[in-house]
Amino acid sequence: MPNSDSDSPAMDDLVGDPDPSFEHVLACVFGIQDHESRTYLVLADQPGSTVAELAEALERDRSNVNRSLSTLMDKGLVERRRRLLDPGGYVYQYTATPVPEAKEMLHGALDEWVERVHGVIDEFGAQGGD
Repeated sequence: MPNSDSDSPAMDDLVGDPDPSFEHVLACVFGIQDHESRTYLVLADQPGSTVAELAEALERDRSNVNRSLSTLMDKGLVERRRRLLDPGGYVYQYTATPVPEAKEMLHGALDEWVERVHGVIDEFGAQGGD
């Protein structure tokens, strides 16, 4: 659900938008930045990408991409795997949660929000003083 981060798109942004994009819905419902939504969408098209590959595709600094990926992992929208390299060492590869699963997560979050709003409406005036 949306967080209180004032830099993130809020649910009221979504409610007031007559024609929201999937990217904007994703940002509003999960309380993430628009650039994090773009990171998710690029990763959905390029599974198994590294930070360097994503930074190039998004035309963003690697440190910013790393922060976006951390946020997306916290929200359950991205997974990280470590791949061993032949000469030694390793690299992390990232994969987006499949879009159908992300859609289910979005529907669930929105359904919960709608239920809470209906509860607020139903309770209005029930306390006698409203």
